[in-house]
Amino acid sequence: MTVDGKLPRILVVDDSRMVRASILKSVRGRFEAREEVDGEAGWEALLVDPAIDLVLTDIGMPRLDGFGLLERIRSSKVARVRGLPVVIISGDEDEHARERALALGANGFIAKGMGSVELLATLDSLVRLSQTQTELERSREALASNSPKDPESGLVSRAYLEHHGEQALAEAQRRQTGIAVMLIELDDYETLLGRHGLHVVQLIVRRLTKMVTARIRTEDSVSQHSATQFALLSPGIDVVSSCAFALRLRSSFEKLVLAYREEHIRVTVTIGVANSAVDGHGKVSELLDIAQERVRQGHEAGGNCVFADHGKVEPGWVERHAKRICSVDAALRQLRAGAIGEVEARLPDIIGALMPLFELIESRLHCGLPIEQLERYQHGSDAGSGGMDGIQTTI
Repeated sequence: MTVDGKLPRILVVDDSRMVRASILKSVRGRFEAREEVDGEAGWEALLVDPAIDLVLTDIGMPRLDGFGLLERIRSSKVARVRGLPVVIISGDEDEHARERALALGANGFIAKGMGSVELLATLDSLVRLSQTQTELERSREALASNSPKDPESGLVSRAYLEHHGEQALAEAQRRQTGIAVMLIELDDYETLLGRHGLHVVQLIVRRLTKMVTARIRTEDSVSQHSATQFALLSPGIDVVSSCAFALRLRSSFEKLVLAYREEHIRVTVTIGVANSAVDGHGKVSELLDIAQERVRQGHEAGGNCVFADHGKVEPGWVERHAKRICSVDAALRQLRAGAIGEVEARLPDIIGALMPLFELIESRLHCGLPIEQLERYQHGSDAGSGGMDGIQTTI
């Protein structure tokens, strides 16, 4: 399966070109294979190719036989090599050879000429086991180093996310900024589970996890809240930016095609967005509840969408509000250059972008800013009668 973007890689070691060709034909489409002609060449390949996930080796070979290769692997000082699954493939059902192989640490012993179904089942199960053990070991290392983030998945615990979120909220209140909380939920979970089974769905979720964690900033945190739902906490980000990011995530998932055997699997997500700047600086748990409610609204609307405080988020809404934010910097540059007329033509948008700042200043200083008059001008009711000439401030 190519859920993680690449096929598992196996090393096939056999001095028979025909045997190697037969194995490669059996695993094509399910595994990527590297082939070597004897144990010595196989050993050298293991030292230089860290992508190898499993070794499939013959016994009788020149230079170094399969038993010798297995002994080197199990006694290696390199943990990556030492822990690789090794399957011995033999031309006969020699019980003594089987016992010796298992005693030396082989994970499996199969006969040449076996059916491809049995071969693939053996390789599949051993690769999955190896990947699980690797992830577990990395998680243990993270715990030992007191790291809150799992090094394999990039996820933090829900408890850590909420604890970190409370700190981010306090900082946002001091700086008069916001934090965004998103809940990202896989659509049609029951359908996927019934059609493809739990293992495939777990691989899909793992792929989605990597897509999310690869796109976030260092200061962001992601935790898994259920089998199909993730929470993303982003400090210091405004509503427009958080909605824009959510739309990009949704679009990336929609374009993703996962290949499993002969079938192509497409998945979608629904994202609920909450932001303390518009939803209140309560608690992170309250923002999570708000985002959860917006996920529910998104599912009711058909899924594969983003919901925020104003309802379903459309790209046009993001573009309009993003332009307003950008227009402030552009307006200041034009004023410095003396282009007053060009700035005045865009005053309604500029006032709309600055309105939260005006409201904050008035709430703190009580200096008599004409908030209502500014709002009327922003929406056009004063724009045609006198322009800004009638607006006065007492700053």
